[in-house]
Amino acid sequence: MQWANFLAKEAANHSLSLKQTAAFVEYFQTENLGKSEAKLASELNVDIAAFKKLVDEVYKKFAQNYPELAISSNRDKIQKLQAYLTAKYNSELNILKPLAAMKLLKTLVVRERLQKEPWIARRICKFLGYLPLALELVGRYLDKMPDLSLETLLKRLEKKRVEHENVVNDNSLMPYKDSVAEAFELSWEQLDENAQSFGCLLSLCALADIPLSIGAIEDDKKQELWEKAIADLLELHLLQQQSQGIYRLNPLIRQLFQMKLDKSNEADKTKTKFAAMMLEVAKLIPQQLIPEDIVNLTPHIPHITEVATHLSQYVGDENLITLFTKLAYFYQSQRLYQQAESWLQQCVELTKNRFGLEHPDVATSLNNLAQLYDFTGRYSEAEPLYQQALELRKRLLGEEHTDVATTLNYLALLYESTGRYREAEPLYQQALKLWKRLVGEEHPHVATTLNNLAALYCYTGRYSKAEPLLKKSLELRKRLLGDNHLDVATSLNNLAQLYESTRRYSKAEPLYLQALELSKRLLGEEDADVAISLNNLAALYRQTRRYKKAKPLFEQALKICERTLGVSHPTTMTIRANYASFLREAYH
Repeated sequence: MQWANFLAKEAANHSLSLKQTAAFVEYFQTENLGKSEAKLASELNVDIAAFKKLVDEVYKKFAQNYPELAISSNRDKIQKLQAYLTAKYNSELNILKPLAAMKLLKTLVVRERLQKEPWIARRICKFLGYLPLALELVGRYLDKMPDLSLETLLKRLEKKRVEHENVVNDNSLMPYKDSVAEAFELSWEQLDENAQSFGCLLSLCALADIPLSIGAIEDDKKQELWEKAIADLLELHLLQQQSQGIYRLNPLIRQLFQMKLDKSNEADKTKTKFAAMMLEVAKLIPQQLIPEDIVNLTPHIPHITEVATHLSQYVGDENLITLFTKLAYFYQSQRLYQQAESWLQQCVELTKNRFGLEHPDVATSLNNLAQLYDFTGRYSEAEPLYQQALELRKRLLGEEHTDVATTLNYLALLYESTGRYREAEPLYQQALKLWKRLVGEEHPHVATTLNNLAALYCYTGRYSKAEPLLKKSLELRKRLLGDNHLDVATSLNNLAQLYESTRRYSKAEPLYLQALELSKRLLGEEDADVAISLNNLAALYRQTRRYKKAKPLFEQALKICERTLGVSHPTTMTIRANYASFLREAYH
């Protein structure tokens, strides 16, 4: 297959638009790799800004299935994407020399068997286009058929070519794939119905390592069927084992299995089943991931993404928001905000298209996108989304609903963050009354709203009103969530800040230390919440003139924020201002 055709296929696989495809193919054409972006933009008749925007959109599309791109600099992205494309191309098209093809066949088939029909063996290699994958398939097939002559095998392959010419053409398989398709057909006929169905199911996975936790299946019969199917596919080289419990499908084999699935009567049923399986994994993604969660969930993300990108129509109405929101949580927890934003924006559009504008799920998707904007300091973008969500929820669900209380709380938080305390306070009070009426006094949402209202009182100097609320929130959170929870760390921080503000430094310091230790344990050393705890403790040391202790904490907090949030994030700028003020006070 030509490189240009390969690029066009990759563009289609990643759902690039026509303009994005043009920029992608132009950028990565072999003869263009040394050209400047300005030159490439000129050849496409677009300005440089538009060209860069298109290429950036392409990166984002590929990063959804290839997360390493998302955490690279722009130059690294180009290099990594080029390496990814080259490796994939070579894996699909790795034609051997005739002698090397024969050597490979000799490793797969008993030597004496080849020596009986040497000329036929050479003809088989030529017929298979000297492709390693086709030779592997045929070798495994022969191994299962010890009495089959090579001449009979060649006739079967030739017959398959005639039979499946139309199938190949209809599905846009390139000519070099013919030999793989024919070898695949022979292997397909060796599989029982269980293995065929399982291969088709796996073909819906992304082109990435596939984690199969067979031991976790509770149904013994289903576990046995999966184990047998895996063994059958491995035996015929239709599936490769990468490591314990990790498998991979060759891109061509994946496409051939998909062709079989699409021509069967089970296509919709299988796609619905696969979407449901990936949804169950997605449901395991918490709103705030800890490092262990990231390690455990990362292998599953490409396959969840595959459902969200290509199979969302097979996800039930009640789970559509869950799928996209959970993907956003995965990226947001790692400070990959562009990826999180993309999934939340898609969720808004999909819910509008599926349910219409007047639907509670549209309100939820708007609220979720607003939360991301709020968290990243994009308050002017978040506020109208919160207001739309609140209005929709009140109209569709009524004033007395938990979703209304949720949006009231978030909108109040936004007002508080932007210094609009008079607007925030009545919303917190409304939310608190609602939560108490709807879920009772003993609930984490009540604790959260108490904490938020108390923080507002602190900001406005009403410490006597804030202290009992903070203590109640901390006590509730410990009782309901346990001592090892991020919300507990938040309450500890807030109560410590109150003690600091009221000059009770000996009470504040141990709470700051507890909050810092808890945040590090739950989030790791490199997290923005850890940076905030470091900043708070440093501010206390500054207040008590322990400058030698304060300085390294300020510096550490600033470095973490710059790395994780970026230099222009409101939190980063606040900590930078605190550090600058500290330096002026301590060293001038």
